[in-house]
Amino acid sequence: MSKTIIPVILSGGSGTRLWPMSRPEMPKQMLALTAQDTMLQLTAQRAAGPAFADPIVVANARHADMVEAQLADRAVTPQSLILEPTGRNTAPAIALAAIAAGGGSDPLLVMPSDHVIADVDAFHAAIQAALPLVRQGWLVTFGISPDAPEVGYGWIQVGDTIEPGVHRVARFVEKPPRSRAEEMLASGDHVWNGGIFLFRADIYLGALAAHAPEMLVAAQEAMAAAKRQGIRIFPDAEAFGASPSDSIDYAVMEKADRVAVVPVSMGWSDLGSWDALHAISDRDDDGNAHGGDNVLAIETKNCLVRSDGIKIALVGVEDLIVVASGNDILILPRGRSQEVKKLIEAMKG
Repeated sequence: MSKTIIPVILSGGSGTRLWPMSRPEMPKQMLALTAQDTMLQLTAQRAAGPAFADPIVVANARHADMVEAQLADRAVTPQSLILEPTGRNTAPAIALAAIAAGGGSDPLLVMPSDHVIADVDAFHAAIQAALPLVRQGWLVTFGISPDAPEVGYGWIQVGDTIEPGVHRVARFVEKPPRSRAEEMLASGDHVWNGGIFLFRADIYLGALAAHAPEMLVAAQEAMAAAKRQGIRIFPDAEAFGASPSDSIDYAVMEKADRVAVVPVSMGWSDLGSWDALHAISDRDDDGNAHGGDNVLAIETKNCLVRSDGIKIALVGVEDLIVVASGNDILILPRGRSQEVKKLIEAMKG
């Protein structure tokens, strides 16, 4: 069996929680939020090197040119760019990639395109720890060592040790209420579900056959009737649209038998809000995170200020998030950035 890991980069998300910079036409994975490189570029680069093959990228069809251009800027050429005609969540997207990979015994490293991993060496060590079990047919997920009672993430209870650093999954826990999250954090045997996976293509497709057969059939038919243009694959829209829309956690991981977790501390964040960006950003002596010449902050503390154009000036304020992009400006108290989704809904109405 080939030992080369095939990275599968999921880039279909819209990232609306980082409005106004992130929008359907320019989602957060296409933005440079934490470094000079975009989130997509950073994701591709952390799965580069002799252990990895060229990636398979699954993206929204409207972002095809942008994905190719950003990866080309970092000398990354995907072996396939699968362009979803419609979003059906992660389980069908990964099925498309597993089929494109040949559906054999090659390991697939499934990664969202919009996460932060500060300690790439720790990530690679976790991958190496997981590989022996992956080759034996286990489905492996990476559990993030928790440092807070997060209610915005799913959690995983870590079970018995199978191999050094690798444990059986005792159970998956839905996004919990705060009291339950505090209990799990205190117990020491729970990790956050980071949404990163490693498994063989054939094992994943077999799990779909057992637990979500309609999804597998839809993916197979969509790929069989796909149009191809260079590295671009356009799955058949009608066939793919017939797939149930479900996450890999619901469709496979919570139902399969041989599911393992590798707990890892690797400076991970899903960058799911402006508060999350403030938490991981470099801050000045007053706790402010801002960049560029178009931000001026005087007697201002603990604020996140970002602008891609107009100048923002703040005097004598604390604990604010201020983000300007184009003609849109977002202002809200720090700690409430999850409520951006209320604004998105209101603007739809």
